[in-house]
Amino acid sequence: MVKTMKKVFNYTWINIGLLALAFSSCKPEIDSFEARPGEADFSKYIAIGNSLTAGFADGGLYLEGQQVAFPNLIAEQMRQAGGGQFRSPFFSEEQRNGSGYLQLTALVNGQPQTANVTSSLGYRAPGRLTKFTDEVENLGVPGMRLDLAFIPEFGSLNMYYERLLPDADVNTKAYFDFVSNRNHTFFSFWLGNNDVLGYASNGGYTDPQNPTTALTSVATFSALYNRFINTLTEGDKKGVVATIPTVTSVPFFTTVTTARLEAGVSASTNGQFTRIFISTAAGPRAATSEDLFTLTFPTDTLGKTRNGIPGYGLSPLNPLEDKLALDRDEIVEITERVNAFNEIIKTTAANKNLAVADAQAFLNNVKNPGIIYNGVGINASFITGNAFSLDGVHLTPMGNALIANLFIDAINNKYGSRLPKVDATKYRGVKFP
Repeated sequence: MVKTMKKVFNYTWINIGLLALAFSSCKPEIDSFEARPGEADFSKYIAIGNSLTAGFADGGLYLEGQQVAFPNLIAEQMRQAGGGQFRSPFFSEEQRNGSGYLQLTALVNGQPQTANVTSSLGYRAPGRLTKFTDEVENLGVPGMRLDLAFIPEFGSLNMYYERLLPDADVNTKAYFDFVSNRNHTFFSFWLGNNDVLGYASNGGYTDPQNPTTALTSVATFSALYNRFINTLTEGDKKGVVATIPTVTSVPFFTTVTTARLEAGVSASTNGQFTRIFISTAAGPRAATSEDLFTLTFPTDTLGKTRNGIPGYGLSPLNPLEDKLALDRDEIVEITERVNAFNEIIKTTAANKNLAVADAQAFLNNVKNPGIIYNGVGINASFITGNAFSLDGVHLTPMGNALIANLFIDAINNKYGSRLPKVDATKYRGVKFP
């Protein structure tokens, strides 16, 4: 928010009134910003969602990321318009690095070198984070899906959710029940991303042993989304929901390209091999620019012997496994599913008089053509784009500030509120060594 400073002039001579009249025609008008709630009541705001809501970044949940999570930034602005207390399950300063996360250690010939932060972690036991069972309003849980939000046993499977539950509730309380009956006056709701992301990041392959890799059906999504929103809007409660981004808008899927892989293969084999071959539903074929590889693609496996056959990924006789590439048909399938989910989100919001933060449209715009914010260029490029953290999916502090403003715009437009914007230039992109 830009504040205007007013000059105060003190006059001691007697004809001050005449001077005031003389200068009144050129005195600038001061437009002082006055926040207001409009039709909304921000006295008890709660945030429901997944890792984006929790402040997950750089592949982990840690204190700095929690502090700049977009709901916290929104809550700060709401306080100027009657907003109340907004508490988050922060890690302590002694355990500030939480689950651990990635940090950038160097750039070698333009290639990023990262390392895991392993000090000041927040574990009480392997796979179990230090408990935080005090009252909170930021209810974001990394890894939460819409379909898994109704599974009572999910607390025992997800350490971020287990952390928030008393021991007696770990195997018995579904996330839906955990966030219900909070006596809120306003809410934000951003679930559904992981209902497609797990499938996409696993190369469009569903692992029967891992439910987070399944693609949620449209019918299931519609039923569960409406059940959630019906509960949150009981008593005519107001809120804001967000659409689901297209997977191709984030650097996790756009950084490692077919062209880059093939250039590396050609250079390392002196031109003996120049193509990458992938497995698809129609059989093995050469990868094209329409196929995607993830940021975590294991490049060191290319050309190795697998199942007794040499040249892994370099021949149609030994193509990459399906889960290592997202082929063009799988991208179409996922995009259609995301669009169907977003239609459900928008229709439900219209029926319930809710604001909609269109994250899909916004992040598509960040990717192409990119945006300029107060002179700062922001795009979806890995590391240099300012929006996405080192995991290629979650946001930097600057990215969180931009998303907070997206939500604030939606709230202001829907409810006639006047919440001030967050100054995103006060927040960093990727931290360089």
